Amino acid sequence: MVLPEELCARLADLAAADARTVSNMARVLIQQGIERLEQARNAGGTAQPSRISADQVRQQLEQQGQSPRRLRGAPRRLRLQRPG
Repeated sequence: MVLPEELCARLADLAAADARTVSNMARVLIQQGIERLEQARNAGGTAQPSRISADQVRQQLEQQGQSPRRLRGAPRRLRLQRPG
């Protein structure tokens, strides 16, 4: 996964603040974003998947960075380049 430097730095800061690895923090935020989008789709009662822009997904993931929950199991490999 390739992230812009600013987003990668923000992710690293969130991970450090929560005593997580960067890859684990990314996993948590991605999982929470997917769950939120699925809940929003199910609440709308639409059978057809709605089209959501990448910017909307990114914003929702970034907003959830304040209160991530811990996940169980070994993290999968995710290679991120640290800024700088």
